Amino acid sequence: MRYIDMHTHTTASDGTYSPRQLIDYAITKGLSGIAITDHDTVEGIDEGMNYASKLGKFIVITGIELSTEYLGEEVHILGYDINHTSKDLLQALSFIQEQRRNRAVKIVDKLQKLGLLITYDEVLKIAREGAVGRPHIARVLLEKGYIESIQEAFHKYLSKGCPAYVPRYKITPFEAIDMIKKAEGFVTIAHPGLIKNEKILIDILEKKVDGIEVYHPEHGEKEHKKFSLIARQYHLKVTAGSDFHSPPKGETRHGDLGSEKISIEEVDKFIKSKVK
Repeated sequence: MRYIDMHTHTTASDGTYSPRQLIDYAITKGLSGIAITDHDTVEGIDEGMNYASKLGKFIVITGIELSTEYLGEEVHILGYDINHTSKDLLQALSFIQEQRRNRAVKIVDKLQKLGLLITYDEVLKIAREGAVGRPHIARVLLEKGYIESIQEAFHKYLSKGCPAYVPRYKITPFEAIDMIKKAEGFVTIAHPGLIKNEKILIDILEKKVDGIEVYHPEHGEKEHKKFSLIARQYHLKVTAGSDFHSPPKGETRHGDLGSEKISIEEVDKFIKSKVK
């Protein structure tokens, strides 16, 4: 049976592999495809699709993971099979990226005032062409020896309530859903097990999303059963993805590539235009 990992990140956002490297790694993992779902950007999709086309049978599904906030919680919405060249989508993402950059500058300024020798240029060097985010700042802090792990950077400096935290520009899950649908995409709730307030999940489900990420590295058997039941109740498609950011060398966020996956036969039921 052939499998696809439906939740991956590249250097276009906060992953450590370029789209091409990610595909090569996926092949070593025995995968037949991936969905590229970078945070708030579609910049890695063309490179991935062009490289995959040269390989022949490897599948790349166009995707995105939009960061949103609702009732005081961060909520992520996945979009699949999107028209990643949509002018409306690109315009909206451009504005979000600008707000990301502004936030990063403010965080660096706070870190400097705390006595940490870090510059925004150093953050950009880590992010390269990717969407700038807190993980890139954390990596600079790690490289400079201010912290011993990425997790420590968030706990000590970058998370809400910490001295270098800066609130981000917020869109709601409902705005994200509308953005994806306008781009002709398939809407999925990402890692619902990380949503603490049950009302958030219910409100999103009532917005008529298309799928739910039942299988994710942060989910256990309890979550599998719970969200499989919700999928049946709301007539949603079940998706699975590793939320891959980097290979398991030292500290890994979420799962290794292919640790959660779904068969091509299942994906073909709801993303026919991209799966062969």
